[in-house]
Amino acid sequence: MAHYAFLDENNIVTEVIVGKSENEDGIDWEQQYGNFRGQTCKRTSYNTNRGVHRLGGIPFRKNYACIGMTYDQTRDAFVPKKPYNSWVLNEDTCNWEAPIAMPELTQEQIDNKNYYIWNEEIQNWELING
Repeated sequence: MAHYAFLDENNIVTEVIVGKSENEDGIDWEQQYGNFRGQTCKRTSYNTNRGVHRLGGIPFRKNYACIGMTYDQTRDAFVPKKPYNSWVLNEDTCNWEAPIAMPELTQEQIDNKNYYIWNEEIQNWELING
């Protein structure tokens, strides 16, 4: 069993399906599904996130494709939507990162269910009381 992402004319993922495993029955299923639908189709790996395969295998296209993500042909990667204008793309993970690292919570903050959110207006992390 494998997963496949269908792309629109702007390389935006419009649908993800479960299909036949790569080269099952001697067929290139990525191409077969794409031809059948008349759309570009790219295989995606359910086990790949941020350039790491969670089962220790070879990471595939940096991230598992989800509707709304972009397929970047140059990087051969699925890239999520940019959450904030100030965030930058990490080339290794193909995920967006804040320009300032999120501070670590103290144990007291964790116990109080506090958490950080990004505040684009001040370009920094904001502690939220839980």
